[in-house]
Amino acid sequence: MGRRGWRDLDESDVRVRPGRGSRPRSKLRPEHADAASAMVVAVDRGRWTCALDGDPERLVTAMRARELGRTPVVVGDAVDLVGDTSGRADTLARIVRVVDRTSVLRRTADDTDPYERIVVANAERLVIVAALADPPPRTGLIDRCLVAAYAGGLTPVLCLTKSDLAAPDEVLDTYSALGLPIVVTNMHSLHENLFEQLSGRVCALVGHSGVGKSTLVNTLVPHADRATGVVSGVGKGRHTSTSAVALALPGGGWVVDTPGIRSFGLAHVTADDLISAFTGFAEAAEECPPNCGHLGGGDDPECNLDTYVAEGGSVEQLHSLRRLLRSRAGRDDA
Repeated sequence: MGRRGWRDLDESDVRVRPGRGSRPRSKLRPEHADAASAMVVAVDRGRWTCALDGDPERLVTAMRARELGRTPVVVGDAVDLVGDTSGRADTLARIVRVVDRTSVLRRTADDTDPYERIVVANAERLVIVAALADPPPRTGLIDRCLVAAYAGGLTPVLCLTKSDLAAPDEVLDTYSALGLPIVVTNMHSLHENLFEQLSGRVCALVGHSGVGKSTLVNTLVPHADRATGVVSGVGKGRHTSTSAVALALPGGGWVVDTPGIRSFGLAHVTADDLISAFTGFAEAAEECPPNCGHLGGGDDPECNLDTYVAEGGSVEQLHSLRRLLRSRAGRDDA
């Protein structure tokens, strides 16, 4: 057949190429079976410093893989890395997976802010640092940190500093009913019990400015300033003074130093979240009426926690628990 002219062509002779966006994207993603395990030790503006296999001597700078989208990755997260994991200067690995968290310490800016900020992931203990004097202890902030710890699955430890300036008796009496570990320190000695609480674990330190948290960190981690400088480099040259950073303890384990806090919002915590951390009271709360705030008295007159105490539960622990509940609700302790 001879060559046809353009006048002899019809629509069946026209080949139309599909547009670039018309091919459906595959939902299949690589499994990354050869990914390396690591722990996030610092975060700075889109770059994550990770310790391969939890080894503080093997630090790698990484970015978040595109397939993770906006998945939050925070200090303490266990992640999987691919790409260049040599740790050499000017190299980047990619975070392709975030392992399910065992605990999460969250806070909000205030009690009305719906946006939760994850402070640290996978910490076993939360060390709440408070000074006995200069500045005086802020029991309201301590209570709120306790609520966040119980709700997030962390074991709280209360560390009272500056015992050379004031006696700890009143604070000890306030928190003794909760049965949490309490360590008392001063500027001349660091109690061995604090090392015992931290050793071999991932622990976070919180406290407002001036309570001696930096002194504790420098005592726990020799050359802490130099270590902070290393993990906060993340390719950007900025010191991580406004975000959490994990520092390796000499005897094993990590201490996560968090910025000084002025407030600890608990908009994300419900009364039942807190109650669930106390086994006996959690079981009793199941018999409470719907939407019970567990405050008792005129607020929740039918709260079953009162019945639980009347049948042999700890009155002192209930008083402490309700103090935490009032703090969670933003009410002054009566």
